Amino acid sequence: MRALLSGSALRDLGRLGLFTAKRLGALLVTVLIGVYLTIVIANMGGKVDELRMVQIRSEVAEQVRADPAFQDLSAEERQRLMERQVQLEVERLRLDEPFFWRSLDYLRQAMLLDLGRAEQMHSDAGSRQVYNIIAERLPATLVLFGTGNLLVFFVSVYAALGLSRRYGSALDRAVIGLAPSSAAPGWFYGIFLILLLAFIAPLFPSGGMVAAPPPESAWAYAASLARHMALPLAAIFISQIFISIYSWRTFFLIHSSEDYVEMARAKGLPERLIERRYILRPSLSPIVTSFLLMLIGLWSGAIILEQVFNWPGLGTLLFEAIGQRDTPVIIGSVVIFAYLLAATVFLLDILYAILDPRVRLDRERS
Repeated sequence: MRALLSGSALRDLGRLGLFTAKRLGALLVTVLIGVYLTIVIANMGGKVDELRMVQIRSEVAEQVRADPAFQDLSAEERQRLMERQVQLEVERLRLDEPFFWRSLDYLRQAMLLDLGRAEQMHSDAGSRQVYNIIAERLPATLVLFGTGNLLVFFVSVYAALGLSRRYGSALDRAVIGLAPSSAAPGWFYGIFLILLLAFIAPLFPSGGMVAAPPPESAWAYAASLARHMALPLAAIFISQIFISIYSWRTFFLIHSSEDYVEMARAKGLPERLIERRYILRPSLSPIVTSFLLMLIGLWSGAIILEQVFNWPGLGTLLFEAIGQRDTPVIIGSVVIFAYLLAATVFLLDILYAILDPRVRLDRERS
């Protein structure tokens, strides 16, 4: 009997491994396509290369004119010197190669997180490496959106369970009435929160991540971070909380009306035990799905929300890179966003496979 159980467990583990490998392959292909399209679009069909050439010629000409060492040269000699400098810069940037081959090389480097050097931007430490620029901004995005999503998740689950016990109450009807308010994105509420709580009643900072200059003490730094996070967290929370409570309360109501739940109540089991074992546990799959899909939506909205609150994260970095036409930083930021989205989807698939055996066990039909 033990051998049969071990064999079944190994087969299930093997199926889960095969399922994981298939999902990783599918997500890898999706990320490859998305990143390559970003590379092509960021180049604007070759227009960016033309703009780079104009910029290179302008910068080289300015350097030659401003350098006193070249003032004694004739016009022809200065022209030849400028052409030579331009050619060296073109070869360094590989602008003399066809864009198709460069795009494939960019794709390979991007997938390996070898993101190259920025053309215009630099990190606060002065580094021009795109990886260092993004690594400096990514923690701010993860802290803000990770905290916001976890807050929404736990409050929503707790509130939805409570509403499922009070179906039809005034509070239940109020949540249903407020659910459409989640159609507005977080940055929309952020504008009003800044107006009310940063200008009319100046209780919180209107933007930034910490005070300037940053506090040296760890506790003071944490307190400053908490004050600056208050408004963006509130914007994320308001934009998601009511629709999340409404959706998950519906799941709980559906499961609470099942026959096995009524049977558990007839046996006299405690209500908390019934909620945890017979209502919450069967609802985990749709709840996790809803939560992670909400997380994907928030990743895509990070650019505008971070701009509204001047939050120094990846979204703000991407906005600045687009404004400065810094193609390596644009591609690098999109690659990181693509990896974040792919990791979220992959986590969703794995959790589904763990929570729902029907997804994990792809049995052959006889």
